[in-house]
Amino acid sequence: MRPWLRHLVLQALRNSRAFCGSRGQPAPLPVPQKIVATWEAISLGRQLVPEYFNFAHDVLDVWSRLEEMKPAGKRPPSPALWWVNGKGKELMWNFRELSENSQQAANVLSGACGLQRGDRVAVVLPRVPEWWLVILGCIRAGLIFMPGTIQMKSTDILYRLQISKAKAIVAGDEVIQEVDTVASECPSLRIKLLVSEKSCDGWLNFKKLLK
Repeated sequence: MRPWLRHLVLQALRNSRAFCGSRGQPAPLPVPQKIVATWEAISLGRQLVPEYFNFAHDVLDVWSRLEEMKPAGKRPPSPALWWVNGKGKELMWNFRELSENSQQAANVLSGACGLQRGDRVAVVLPRVPEWWLVILGCIRAGLIFMPGTIQMKSTDILYRLQISKAKAIVAGDEVIQEVDTVASECPSLRIKLLVSEKSCDGWLNFKKLLK
């Protein structure tokens, strides 16, 4: 995509990257409606897909900064993620909290796990908040994530790990045994990251690393 055309496509988003104006004042942030309109136009084929785009930086972080802008009331905090389990336990993050937590997840993936841009990560988790943190963390770090259902069996996991040459897998208690059964047959697999309250031999604990 030509630079001048990319500038037109991302005009509403790029303002968010500039924190200070000519007199030290915060640069104007794009109006959320304009962001939505831009990407609706892209999805309908009315605008070209931008050459450089990162959902976590260009959308989530924009909404996060809108919550933080002064004076108060620019955009009041609202739920970005609202999770309720089968027992009625709730967890709610606004955009600032989701942005910060996903940045920590990205640090875990690229730091403790040593993954690099372009590496492939299999994600086999149930509907838990950590699913979103891992996915957003992958997006931030430039990792290629491959979500999978916890109903997969060892043969399914083996096929996906081998065909993708994934360097890491993020999984919950539901599939630990299934993964361990086939991990030795996946030469590219270097990191097993567990989303659980407990620890397991051969696995890094995502929740502990996130703290």
